[in-house]
Amino acid sequence: MFGYRSAAPRVRLTTDRLVVRLVHERDAWRLADYYAENRAFLKPWEPVRDESHCYPSGWQARLSMITDMHKQGSAFYFIVMDPEEKEVRGVANFSNVLRGSFHACYLGYSLGEKWQGQGVMFEALQSAIRYMQRQQRMHRIMANYMPHNQRSGNLLARLGFEKEGYAKDYLLIDGQWQDHVLTALTWREWTPERRG
Repeated sequence: MFGYRSAAPRVRLTTDRLVVRLVHERDAWRLADYYAENRAFLKPWEPVRDESHCYPSGWQARLSMITDMHKQGSAFYFIVMDPEEKEVRGVANFSNVLRGSFHACYLGYSLGEKWQGQGVMFEALQSAIRYMQRQQRMHRIMANYMPHNQRSGNLLARLGFEKEGYAKDYLLIDGQWQDHVLTALTWREWTPERRG
């Protein structure tokens, strides 16, 4: 098919405490468990989720679409797991990947309640961002957070994201339009890919 890669990329990154890898269709039950366990905790920070988010059957259809996006190179959905890959601790999604003269994407993430405050997401995102910059050639990664989510703001600042603006009523979160602080991380060492 024109414009499509032949197979979904297999990406598995390891850090001192984690495995950060692209989701695949066999992860439906793991993701359902993560969202069911953290449903109340994540509710104030995410769009309204329907019941299917907490069931493997709901994730099977989603993961099929995500696999297609991986093949096309238009999005990269990572799960953050323990070293034995038994439990999802968090997710990190790089979506709306554009290339051409932009080479940019959006980053979204969440971390389970019991893993908060331990540097887990910082460790995971360092690895995933490095992959997106070096392997997927992203010059610019944008991430936005609600002003009252200072923990997220601090994480992005620690990763090198810079504030670029403020958007009123930017995203529909938990049923309410929420303002967001707009940030971006630019890879200053980016150079065009050389072709044979």
